[in-house]
Amino acid sequence: MSEQNTPAPGGASQVSPSAAPAGGNDKRRKALTALATVVVLAGAGWGAYEWLVASHYESTDNAYVQGNVIQITPQIAGTVMSIGADDTDYVKAGQSLVKLDPADARVALEQAEAALAQSVRQVRTLYVNNGSLAAQVTLRESDIVKAKADIARAEDDLQRRKALSGNGAVSKEELSHAETALSNAKSALSAAQAGVNAAREQLASNQSLTEGTTVDQHPSVLAAAAKVREAYLATQRVDIPAPVDGYVAKRTVQLGQRVAAGTPMMSVVPLKQVWVDANFKEVQLRKIRLGQPVKLTADVYGTKVEYTGKVEGLGVGTGAAFALLPAQNATGNWIKVVQRVPVRIALDADQLKTNPLRVGLSMDAVVDVSNQDGKMLADAPRAAALAQTHVYAELDQGANAEVQRIIAANLGRGAADGAQARQGAPAAARNGHHTPVSHVNPS
Repeated sequence: MSEQNTPAPGGASQVSPSAAPAGGNDKRRKALTALATVVVLAGAGWGAYEWLVASHYESTDNAYVQGNVIQITPQIAGTVMSIGADDTDYVKAGQSLVKLDPADARVALEQAEAALAQSVRQVRTLYVNNGSLAAQVTLRESDIVKAKADIARAEDDLQRRKALSGNGAVSKEELSHAETALSNAKSALSAAQAGVNAAREQLASNQSLTEGTTVDQHPSVLAAAAKVREAYLATQRVDIPAPVDGYVAKRTVQLGQRVAAGTPMMSVVPLKQVWVDANFKEVQLRKIRLGQPVKLTADVYGTKVEYTGKVEGLGVGTGAAFALLPAQNATGNWIKVVQRVPVRIALDADQLKTNPLRVGLSMDAVVDVSNQDGKMLADAPRAAALAQTHVYAELDQGANAEVQRIIAANLGRGAADGAQARQGAPAAARNGHHTPVSHVNPS
């Protein structure tokens, strides 16, 4: 009986065991090939992007807005009488921020003015004494002439008496009186000569205090005038102005507070002059140069607002090097930590007006390093001042007029006219210029 293949139950035919693995291997091979192709293409794409695009940029999110935080401090001590601005207020340069009690400054000014007036009158006395001392010299010289005449007369009397003493016409007592008179006349001449010498020395001493100068240019008067200017400035400094335009922050001063010179009272932050300090890793600094363009975004505005800036400078040290407690890498176990160096980025002023930033805000910075023609460090000083204010320049303008008024009031009529013709001389002397002046007769 021959064997016949019997169909499997359900009518399904039997499949060879080796056929199923062959079909699965083909599918797996195709899947792995596709995956490998994707990986290779992704790697090639990433490499191309890194070479053509990413290598031209350096980015960091360790960047923060920085600005000038200007402390407002008094130049003199005083009691706070009024406060003109509070936190978040916008102030203009020259606007009054704090006013101190001016009573002490006014008293000091009045004392300085009185001292200047007294000094002018004392110096006038020195000039007047020149004339009186010269008259004393003339008087003493006349005493010498008189003493010499007395000596001549005494000598004649003595000679006559000696001629008559031989025949007994003149007694010895009278002859002795004549000799005594001659001796007294010679003593008077010596005294008169000593008086002339003393008077001349007094005159020379007094002239040494007045020679080559005038009353209004005398050192004593100039020293007293400087005290008046100092006191006058103190009266102007009771009003403390804002040095720049900006916003008030960190106000700590209170009404009635007694403040000393240099006490921090508040701060003014000019938000129009902020910049960004981006802390790049040291390995990112290889291609960063001065002047390279930077794109920045702020967390406060998101990616919708993009700032443009440029690299203005690279820090001369890492943050750890200038820390309050720098790392001591030579002691104990050592673990290398990648250091960061601050890179200063200047921002566009127009963009800051449209979208103002605050000090301390987080930023994302991307530097375009494709152009590396710039320098890593500045090699020339600034051509102009970084920042300056003129609100303090006009404080002493009224001081010179006050000094001239006091000097003119105490010089006397004739001398005052001469002093008014030389009102610019004190300023020229303070600036190092010498202005020749004529002698003032302090009448």
